[in-house]
Amino acid sequence: MSITRRLRRFICCPAVKSDFTMLTDNRHFNSPQSVTRVIQILEALCASPTPVSLAHLSRVLDAPKSSIAALLRGLAEADFVVASEGAYRLGPSAFGLGSALLEARRRLQSSDLVREGMRRLVDRSGETVLFAVRDAGADTMTYVDVIESRNAVRFAVSVGDRRPLYCTAGGRVLLASLSEEDLRRYLNRLKPQQLTAKTEINKRQLAEAIAAARERGVAQTVDQAADGVTGTASAIRDAAGAVIGALIVAAPSSRLQARGDDLALLVLEEAAAISRSLGHRMPTLSRAR
Repeated sequence: MSITRRLRRFICCPAVKSDFTMLTDNRHFNSPQSVTRVIQILEALCASPTPVSLAHLSRVLDAPKSSIAALLRGLAEADFVVASEGAYRLGPSAFGLGSALLEARRRLQSSDLVREGMRRLVDRSGETVLFAVRDAGADTMTYVDVIESRNAVRFAVSVGDRRPLYCTAGGRVLLASLSEEDLRRYLNRLKPQQLTAKTEINKRQLAEAIAAARERGVAQTVDQAADGVTGTASAIRDAAGAVIGALIVAAPSSRLQARGDDLALLVLEEAAAISRSLGHRMPTLSRAR
């Protein structure tokens, strides 16, 4: 049976169909809640190495057991999930759908997905947005894509320009993705230079800034690599969870003094959206029960 037919079979399941009808008739919903819950169920099962109980799914998804059970029955009838000793795991249709999605994803260029997110961030922030990757075997990063702000006064940089890691927002989020041992080796060999009056060259302070970037998921620098330039960055991850680069908003410091928190949130959101488009998923369940 094709994936399309299995999906149609799932939607036509009486329990699911009634749930869809109830939700779509309710004008308080902008989209069918059942669709969201089905996706959440599948993502939860994807994240768990063992079958997951109905009770645990209900707790994690913050939804009534009766609602989750109805959707699970429909998914089971279409072979998207399989019941196993009172718990549930992914079924053959789910893996078939996954293969089809991977093939569709393969036809898309990662660079196109990153640039699409960069355009969104330019529109939302009004500032220049960059994508930087760490240089292989070096302690620098290179800007590989740039979309400039439309503001008359804006940060401008060329594709191919390089910057140190320790004094840039993008560099710090890339460093934050390193293991503790690799970061220690980096700091041991680092010889920071005073590029501006505000450049941080104290290695202990740098280690603390990198640790903060790891905890928050975002790094911000003000006048560190160049006078009058503020950077805000977050890491972009691929389907395997590996950091492939840094998404950065750069702008004149004078314009961003009161926008630091807002920009941090914008960059975090867009970096997460790009990562999702590349196949990255955060774990849904802490442990299966």
